[in-house]
Amino acid sequence: MSPSTVDSPPDVAALPDPFNFAGHLLALNQSRPDRLAYVDDLGSLTYGELDERVRRVAAALRASGVKREERVLLMMQDTLDWPASFLGAMYIGAVPVAVNTLLTEEDYAYMLEHSRAQVVLVSGALLPALQGALRKCPAHEVQRVVVSRPVDALAFGHTDFDAFVAAHAPLAAPAGTHADDPGFWLYSSGSTGRPKGTVHSHGNPYWTAELYGKRVLNLREDDVCFSAAKLFFAYGLGNALTFPLCVGACTVLMAERPTPAASFKRLRGESRGVRPTVFFGAPTGFAAMLASADLPPASATALRLVSSAGEALPAELGHRFKAHFGVDIVDGIGSTEMLHIFLSNRPDAVAYGTTGWPVPGYRIELRGEDGQAVKDGEPGDLFIAGPSAAIMYWGNREKSRETFQGGWTKSGDKYIRNADGTYTYCGRSDDMLKVSGIYVSPFEVEATLVQHPSVLEAAVIGVADEDGLMKTKAYVVVREGRTVTDDELKAFVKERLAPYKYPRQIEFIAELPKTATGKIQRFKLRQLGAVAA
Repeated sequence: MSPSTVDSPPDVAALPDPFNFAGHLLALNQSRPDRLAYVDDLGSLTYGELDERVRRVAAALRASGVKREERVLLMMQDTLDWPASFLGAMYIGAVPVAVNTLLTEEDYAYMLEHSRAQVVLVSGALLPALQGALRKCPAHEVQRVVVSRPVDALAFGHTDFDAFVAAHAPLAAPAGTHADDPGFWLYSSGSTGRPKGTVHSHGNPYWTAELYGKRVLNLREDDVCFSAAKLFFAYGLGNALTFPLCVGACTVLMAERPTPAASFKRLRGESRGVRPTVFFGAPTGFAAMLASADLPPASATALRLVSSAGEALPAELGHRFKAHFGVDIVDGIGSTEMLHIFLSNRPDAVAYGTTGWPVPGYRIELRGEDGQAVKDGEPGDLFIAGPSAAIMYWGNREKSRETFQGGWTKSGDKYIRNADGTYTYCGRSDDMLKVSGIYVSPFEVEATLVQHPSVLEAAVIGVADEDGLMKTKAYVVVREGRTVTDDELKAFVKERLAPYKYPRQIEFIAELPKTATGKIQRFKLRQLGAVAA
């Protein structure tokens, strides 16, 4: 099996100069002012209304003294105000810094000081966390805090978002930015240290839409998109803003956390009567959905396309989802540094158990420890070259040099290239194990464990035995109402993989530690194992 022919990618020098991404999106949609652009639980915006609101936010920010390339912190839940704020800042050449809404006061204090943001746009529900963060960094003076719904801004002496926007006429024209100018920041997950401020240009989201959203996913104007991944993630930003706005589609936004119940509500069309045709999720969420007693029948949804990223999708999970909903999950890999997906299956060519083929417009190399390309079938470090790579990590020259190497970006993942041109995920480079002198992929063992009907999730790490030799240990979450023993699971893996790969130890655990993006934090499991030892 191989993917169908995809048109050759456009010339990367094709963007006009000047180029402002927010202005580009508004111009694309001038011909559809009455078409629905966004809906959330409390309201909706047509493309005409979105155009006006973006330009009013831009005017309000400029009136507040925000200048080109100055940062504006977006600490907002996924509501109608998020895209208007993000694009409004970009429209005047300012740099929106979209931050995770699930962090601590300490995290926000660090991001305020690191970004030196003078204006903060914040959802009312997150205002207490912002207040705490501001107290932790008294040396950093924020000039204005603008509070989106729910609003109790006056009690804190801050500005109401709707009043802030309504007080200014729409700004007529975007700033004359260039495609390579800083457009926005996204912070990395920071699972092993301080999050890194990843600087993206105005041109980068254009390329993700052209190369992946349009040419691989084939998104259409008549689609309704719904992303469980939030807008502050690189994946969610493409799913719920860049891609749909580049084709004139509608997007359903959800402020609450993407629990199975919350996702089912949107998929059934209970959010203002709009049923998504395209759903963007992640393996952890798909597993929880399929395990839920409230899983809706396929007939209750209108899905034609389902996308996955964040972590590699176990083949068993993809097959079970297809069996229930009748729609394949199109799995791919992207990163904050590359902005969206660069290696992916195709809607018409899904090879479960692999991450598919390179997205046209991106080049992939797998390199060994000597820096040279490895042969097919051998694990290597994944490097990517493509037009959506970030400019740098702000204020972190060492990490920038380590990650952005000439035209190549080092992903930190290990992959194997198969004979058919697909790529199989092995794990994070730091997580790969050598057992009996042979590389073992934690993901391969995990993907085998979750095939057992009693296993909901699994994570595998390496532990040293009494002789100091590396062995595999699995942490397993059992499905509700099921039981299984460690010996049963060991035998199950032995039947399916080479004998040296089976987990020598299995520990049952209530839940796995994860980042806010749903990625398993194996370093925490290693810490747990060290304490137990």
